Amino acid sequence: MHFQRLKDLREDMDLTQTKVAELLHTSQTVYSRYERGFQTIPVEHLLILADFYGVSVDYILGRTNIKEVSRQIKK
Repeated sequence: MHFQRLKDLREDMDLTQTKVAELLHTSQTVYSRYERGFQTIPVEHLLILADFYGVSVDYILGRTNIKEVSRQIKK
């Protein structure tokens, strides 16, 4: 599965693949494979990236076009 949104979010913040890979404690090569869909991205990395970019995992995965994260408060 190709993740164009990972690339778009990264480029919107003027970040290199190397900088994002550092955030994930992985190599640039592995991160590049995530963006191109050649390697499955671990859930832990998806969560880190969603928090970092301020979007939902569903947005990154292309399941929604809504960028904003819905924060529900538990009572």
